[in-house]
Amino acid sequence: MKCFVTGGAGFIGSHLVDKLIEKNYDVTVFDNLSSGKKEFIEHHMKNDKFRFVNADLLDKNVLSDEIKDNDVVFHIAANPDVRLGAKKPDIAIKDIIATYNLLDSMRENDVKKIVFSSSSTIYGETPAFPLKEDYGPLLPISVYGAAKLASEGLISSFCHSFDMQGWIYRFANVVGVRGTHGVLVDFINKLRKNPKELEILGDGRQRKPYLYVTECVDGIIFGFKKSNDEINFFNLGCNSTTDVTRIGELVTDEMKLENVNFSYTGGKRGWKGDVPHFQFDISKIEKLGWTPNLESDEVVRKAIKDLLKSGF
Repeated sequence: MKCFVTGGAGFIGSHLVDKLIEKNYDVTVFDNLSSGKKEFIEHHMKNDKFRFVNADLLDKNVLSDEIKDNDVVFHIAANPDVRLGAKKPDIAIKDIIATYNLLDSMRENDVKKIVFSSSSTIYGETPAFPLKEDYGPLLPISVYGAAKLASEGLISSFCHSFDMQGWIYRFANVVGVRGTHGVLVDFINKLRKNPKELEILGDGRQRKPYLYVTECVDGIIFGFKKSNDEINFFNLGCNSTTDVTRIGELVTDEMKLENVNFSYTGGKRGWKGDVPHFQFDISKIEKLGWTPNLESDEVVRKAIKDLLKSGF
């Protein structure tokens, strides 16, 4: 199988590439390295089954030429930081155009399958119950979530109009080794600068499910192999949650720090567009046979350990 991975030098994308190469597939990574790192895929560079294209999805001509003869596209490329949209809302337009360019290049070259990394942020601020995939209306409160929802709509329309197939995964908070941003990275960096105090955005009660990156990749591939509708969409996460104060406790514990003072900026959100609480219902993909091995707190602790060990 020939796989085309956008954003394949990024956090999730590079782990996906590792798994695809492990399965002996041919892999082309298409990445502009705006947030990805070449070092994440350096170990594949001499592999005959691997190819790296340093280019931007906004360059339609290059994209259309490079995507030829592939069997499936894994579309992982996007702005990776939810918070950035409040400062640079135009980033949403770029992500939406990138998805459109990708789909149209697929149409032109008769590439029929796309796997997309969406997000829990498409649901917006919801009641405090486990969210199923059919929850609605979908009213995202972040620019990031809006771009993901728009991309889902484009994928659905192209699949219906041009006899394509789509697999859409709405991720929980994905963490782990090679992580470059997010609460775990922020807390570790803050405590390295000042091991006596940790500033926590919001009131510390924000509670969300966390998923380890390699389990995320396993879920992506499992769902791709086990479902075959025109549009296949799944929540990908776990059935438990972790709050931000607990993350602070786990980070200080793994860094062997004592008597750390936690201070809070206040308010129920960490930033504009932050959803204070959500919980997934993952029964849809569980019925296919996939379930994560780790609960949310276990995921967070493992990710902290692995980040500290990697010396990022």
